[in-house]
Amino acid sequence: YWSITKFHDIMAVDTNHKVFSSDRDIVIGDNPPGFSPSNFIAMDPPKHDVQRKATTPAVSPSRLQDLEVLIRERAGAILDSLPLNETFNWVDRVSIELTTQMLATLFDFPWEDRRLLPYWSDVVTTSETVGVAVDMAHREKVLHECLAYFVNLWHQRAAEPPKFDFISLLAHNPDTKDMVKDPMEFLGNLILLIVGGNDTTRNSISGGVLAMHDFPEQYAKLKADPSLIPNMVSEIIRWQTPLAHMRRTCTEDIEFQGKQMRKGDRVVMWYVSGNRDETVIDQPDQFIIDRERARQHLSFGFGIHRCVGNRLAEMQLKIVWEEIMKRFPRIDLVGEPKRLKSNFVHGLL
Repeated sequence: YWSITKFHDIMAVDTNHKVFSSDRDIVIGDNPPGFSPSNFIAMDPPKHDVQRKATTPAVSPSRLQDLEVLIRERAGAILDSLPLNETFNWVDRVSIELTTQMLATLFDFPWEDRRLLPYWSDVVTTSETVGVAVDMAHREKVLHECLAYFVNLWHQRAAEPPKFDFISLLAHNPDTKDMVKDPMEFLGNLILLIVGGNDTTRNSISGGVLAMHDFPEQYAKLKADPSLIPNMVSEIIRWQTPLAHMRRTCTEDIEFQGKQMRKGDRVVMWYVSGNRDETVIDQPDQFIIDRERARQHLSFGFGIHRCVGNRLAEMQLKIVWEEIMKRFPRIDLVGEPKRLKSNFVHGLL
């Protein structure tokens, strides 16, 4: 496959969906034969447009206004529940719990089972989940369980009046109401929405705390001027780059940056590299919360596949840091950070 590592080259590929197609897959390798969940981020127009549009009301500007108060209440409650004078796992107690609660709301998922959502996400995206290796047979078994759970929810929502959760929106939209009849397509879109709702926010919350520990002068800067939080959120998302790459496939022969690509070639956009491109970003290996043009990053992608929930992710990060600043004068990391074993999700355990 071709590796695209520079900022502007990644943008050129990401914004040219006609030549660089998502239809084959969006990760480096292909799914095994007979188990190929499909979803709208791994589709080209017009099918992509129809399915993406069906889900957007769940994260519309008016919906985000409704969610803001709820996120702040939950963030405050989670932070207030942290133990005093003892160590704890920030990733599990804060990052995972806050994003899981939000996912449960977006899916109107049974509250008592909400921890299934990040578990399913981890099974899909990493070779190791909470220290346990995940082979393909186990992954397929778990995902079939996920599918069965959501099929039951689908039929419940289809029999109820429309609401603004993802399942209800898909079940009642004329263009997607039969999606459940195609199990792999339904499962694929579930995976997309779960992983998309889980990984960006969860790993950016964790990555931001780690960055503040590694760059204590930046936390001092933030304490002196909390108005920097919105800019800092963008810097965290650049710094962490929650999804390391996305793949496209050439639909035709093309010369790109002096290289001859052939129809069918895989083209991998390394966001994690483009976000450290020194020709575009000044001092890219430094975490700088008052960086100029901090929103100039690749983490949400560009073009028709730009992350549908990017504003929700930014809002959650903004709120959690506003609440952190009310409570904690300093951040101390007392153990070595454990990283996910994945070339797709750039995250912490």
